[in-house]
Amino acid sequence: MGVLDFLSPDPAKLRLPAAGDALPGHPGPIMRPGTHTVLGTPIDGPFPDGTALATFALGCFWGAEKGFWQIPGVFTTAVGYAGGSTPNPTYGEVCSGRTGHAEVVRVAFDPARVTYEELLRAFWESHDPTQGMRQGNDVGTQYRSAIYVADESQRGAAEASRDAYQGRLTAAGYGRISTEIADAGPFYFAEDYHQQYLDKNPNGYCPDHGTGVACPIGLPGVK
Repeated sequence: MGVLDFLSPDPAKLRLPAAGDALPGHPGPIMRPGTHTVLGTPIDGPFPDGTALATFALGCFWGAEKGFWQIPGVFTTAVGYAGGSTPNPTYGEVCSGRTGHAEVVRVAFDPARVTYEELLRAFWESHDPTQGMRQGNDVGTQYRSAIYVADESQRGAAEASRDAYQGRLTAAGYGRISTEIADAGPFYFAEDYHQQYLDKNPNGYCPDHGTGVACPIGLPGVK
């Protein structure tokens, strides 16, 4: 995914479109949510009482989703599109750069078993948040780093974790974090073949864009 774009990127794919220039999208969902192929849970609920939702963008959502479904305390995960203007976009439309959406993973989790801060730590350590509109060879607005927060508590935790991680990254020689932190808007499910892609395709595309720099947030005794 994205290798040719990296070799000769279209400048238009590196800029978010204005809402008025975005594709019109579709009147209804492009897929019907089903059951998680690994966890056996419904990817769109119903969720157990007390379940919280978190939404992260960290490049290609195939490998990102696998990282989150392996965390104890996560009830279910789903991949989709968020942060843009186009309703119910298709994968092709998102990859055109004309929807404004990022590829995201939505995580439904039990806060009594895994904290939001621990999910943030996994998010930061699983990609390079300093690359702007890309992750490695994957180039385009859909590959940007983002945290879409459900409430002010999540916003505060996301901003604190960003600031703490920036210190670690700076010490390791990395640049400024480009991660977008914004209120969660609509989440649109990606096509069925994208859901739990690396379970369905064990040898599928799964690059590791992590920096190798540990994030202090979520470590025992660190808040």
